[in-house]
Amino acid sequence: MADKTQASLLLAKQLKDLSRNPVDGFSAGLVNDDNMFEWSLKIIGPSGTCYDGGFFDAIMTFPANYPNSPPTVKFVSDMWHPNVYYPDGKVCISILHDPGEDPNGYELSSERWTPIHTVESIVLSIISWLSSPNDGSPANVDAAIEWRSKRGDFIKRKQLWIIIPDSIS
Repeated sequence: MADKTQASLLLAKQLKDLSRNPVDGFSAGLVNDDNMFEWSLKIIGPSGTCYDGGFFDAIMTFPANYPNSPPTVKFVSDMWHPNVYYPDGKVCISILHDPGEDPNGYELSSERWTPIHTVESIVLSIISWLSSPNDGSPANVDAAIEWRSKRGDFIKRKQLWIIIPDSIS
């Protein structure tokens, strides 16, 4: 119970910090005001990428022992990306993998979760790999193949999926 209380206090602080000092590229808030452990994210597609102009919704769910264990992030908007499981939307990025040695030997322990990560550092990492996917260790093999060898098809598909809000278009 103490872990959950400490996690809740830390998450409240991070939410307050983000509301006082917004970060370019995304916004974050609670899905439900009664649950500090589930956040709604709106991620803006990075300029100059095939995601440019898009707004993507995701949910970040924190464990009771955060920051000792990583949250999960799942896109609720359709997301075609080598590092996002399709169709469920779950993000596969090293910093969200449990701390310690990788049982598959693909990642260094230094690339995996550490308690120094914050909501901001996680989402900025996700925005970064929207520009530069890790197609060598894909969650979505079909998207990785398309990214590597049929980039034009990948870009066309993304353009069809991007949702641009009415207020902007």
